[in-house]
Amino acid sequence: MSSTLNTAPQTLTKLKQLFSAIEAGDSPITLGKAARHILGALITLPEQAAFSTISELADRHNVSASTLSRLSRRLGYSGFAQLQDVFRRSLTQDKSFYSKRVSQLLDQHGSDHDGLTRMTELTRQESDNLAELTRSIDATSLSGSAELLAQAPRIRIHGVRQFSSLAMFMAYGLGMLRNDVAMLDSSHQGIADGLAQLNSGDVLVVASCYPYTPSVLATAEIAARHHIRIIALTDAISSPLCSVAEHSFLVPNHSLFFSNSMCAFMLLIESLLSEVASLLGDNGLISLQRREHLISELKASL
Repeated sequence: MSSTLNTAPQTLTKLKQLFSAIEAGDSPITLGKAARHILGALITLPEQAAFSTISELADRHNVSASTLSRLSRRLGYSGFAQLQDVFRRSLTQDKSFYSKRVSQLLDQHGSDHDGLTRMTELTRQESDNLAELTRSIDATSLSGSAELLAQAPRIRIHGVRQFSSLAMFMAYGLGMLRNDVAMLDSSHQGIADGLAQLNSGDVLVVASCYPYTPSVLATAEIAARHHIRIIALTDAISSPLCSVAEHSFLVPNHSLFFSNSMCAFMLLIESLLSEVASLLGDNGLISLQRREHLISELKASL
């Protein structure tokens, strides 16, 4: 009997309890000997489970990455990223997420790697993130979000700290294709004033992943209460943004980088913007041509 997302353990303690029940034969979930061995190893070394890529863990346990994906689904998760999120949340606290991440990575990978070796490993990990995003992306959410971004009267994009640059990139790219696109607080008038410019049916894109920024969560919740349509770029089904978003994208971001990796997020945004350009067709083309004409005029005046 398969578990479901509603019953998948969301804490390491509950995952350990499920593992004990499976071992004792007291759970409706049954796992083979190899799968039980792998799950036990993950629970025993949560640091490795939290910060290794799926390929690294597969190599370490002499199995394929698909084996870990199947194990995750048997436990009730949609994929390995959701299982890994349980380990990540068990090891980190909001106030020390980044320093603990560096400490865990140093323990796991050591500090004696040369720069090129570390870069090569980082490249491989980011490749895994991109591949996992491509495998797990929901086509309905992708097309539905693109339609909202093409058709909504107004669009605002909100992210803080490192997600601020991501929001700026998305606002710039989408603004090349259509009017009335901006970062939520681009004029520094404050979040409340920015939200006051939006009406029911307008779209707010929010971006945040663990440890989630409280102000971003509050902004999304308030916007949803005012019937502003939410698109969330986040990291796991347990993200608070998923509960208020019309469309949610769960973006893998596990790597040697001491903060949340942005590579897969950037791929997602480029994919969304390309889809919007296709939907807008001639209207998007006219917008780009007008922009090019204005750039030419400005250059002529310099």
